[in-house]
Amino acid sequence: MEDREISRAVIGRLPRYYRYLGELLDEGVERISSSDLSKKMRVTASQIRQDLNNFGGFGQQGYGYNVKYLYTEIGKILGLDRTHNIIIIGAGNLGQALANYVGFEKSGFILKGLFDVNPRLEGVTIRGIPIRRMDELKAFIRHNDIEIAVLTIPKSKAEEVAGVLVEGGIQGIWNFAHTDLVLPDNVIVESVHLSDSLLELSYNISSSEKDTENN
Repeated sequence: MEDREISRAVIGRLPRYYRYLGELLDEGVERISSSDLSKKMRVTASQIRQDLNNFGGFGQQGYGYNVKYLYTEIGKILGLDRTHNIIIIGAGNLGQALANYVGFEKSGFILKGLFDVNPRLEGVTIRGIPIRRMDELKAFIRHNDIEIAVLTIPKSKAEEVAGVLVEGGIQGIWNFAHTDLVLPDNVIVESVHLSDSLLELSYNISSSEKDTENN
């Protein structure tokens, strides 16, 4: 496959493909057409074919897609054919909820540590993983081959902590801190703005109601 720039829209759909194909595998489905997959994905069959053609296609005309093969190949594209060590910075309600999510391990993301500034949380364990002090962060990253950090801290501290993570060699940050981080280009940041998601949901509901009224 020749090198080409893949749009963020296509990349954003890959996890959905992976999830739906996993569900099909659990149901014992061996192959599926782009038309049937489009009904689950709620995108057109043409869009599905275009998306997958960015990575080589994977389908056969008149046969469709081999579910297990496509699931495995998309997993490789997403980097799920190997494990990634992660840490969570901020062990409040959101941090603890994420730490308790067992789906991380199923997807190859291994939670290695949690960190918080609250001294009352030191030594508390979540699924057997102790919450550590922030002053242990640098050494922990260095000695545990940590690739990804999850930030669930106040935005006032996010830039400072992100700087420490970058110095430690973190490659990716999943940012829940409600602020946009400006970091070197070699550090990948995925920001989750919960309020933005609610506003988008509100807009979609309003648009749907207007369409219903017009009809």
